[in-house]
Amino acid sequence: MDGILNLNKPRGLTSHDVVARVRAVARQREVGHAGTLDPMATGVLLLCLGRATRLAEYLMDSPKLYRARVRLGVATDTDDAEGTVIAEHPVAVDRMAVEAALEQFRGPILQVPPMYSALKREGRPLYRLARQGQTVEREPRPVEIYRLDLTAWEPPELTLEVLCSPGTYIRALARDLGDALGCGAHLTALVRLASGDFHLEDAAELDALTPERLPDLLLPPDAALRRYPALYLDEGQARAVRHGRDIPAISLGADHEAHRGGALLARAYGPDGRLLAVLEYQPDRAVWHPRKVLL
Repeated sequence: MDGILNLNKPRGLTSHDVVARVRAVARQREVGHAGTLDPMATGVLLLCLGRATRLAEYLMDSPKLYRARVRLGVATDTDDAEGTVIAEHPVAVDRMAVEAALEQFRGPILQVPPMYSALKREGRPLYRLARQGQTVEREPRPVEIYRLDLTAWEPPELTLEVLCSPGTYIRALARDLGDALGCGAHLTALVRLASGDFHLEDAAELDALTPERLPDLLLPPDAALRRYPALYLDEGQARAVRHGRDIPAISLGADHEAHRGGALLARAYGPDGRLLAVLEYQPDRAVWHPRKVLL
């Protein structure tokens, strides 16, 4: 079974827990997720099945939209409500102060990842070090906040809507906002509303998954590549791509949505109409190079 499943992850489950449940329903091992959600978080979790697992990186590369609930005045060691309280301060700020503080987090920023995260230091996940009482220096990482809106102000809590680049930690955003306001803060609830073109209103419920329903809920693997233009190859071109060989450039016209990390990518289909490969245009040689062959 090949395809992409847009799932509404329930609170309390890890992303790995969800993968295990879907494996059991699909009766196949080849299932993976495209972008982790913490156990406390809910919302869009994209699952890749079969051949689609090879396209997970293109799903993870998309912007994410979140609704986040933040509690001011209390800081925790995990930066969310599942951690231990490490500091408490009175909240003497108003909505205008919060709006002003948010401004510094819009656009490209450097963000220090939480100590309780899956990032590794010398091969060991940071959260394991944290559970042993260790705190290590974390290098700030560049992320981008495309949109950051204060949608509710109910002191000492507030709600944010955040459109951000992949790799952004909303827990860290809550922590840093609390630091900027001088009172500390932590994340109390998080919903992923969208991951790229996949939205929560279209997501399936985990409890409703059955072996009979699953095939109807799967999107085709090329749904991971919708933002890239399509190339339709003849038999000779398809044969070359299957063997990892470049093919002469085929014109795409003016398409500005195909760039990923500076590269011009396209999804290529064989004469039978099936997704064959992801191709990368190499302008210096005027060829399409097979970046990922799927058939």
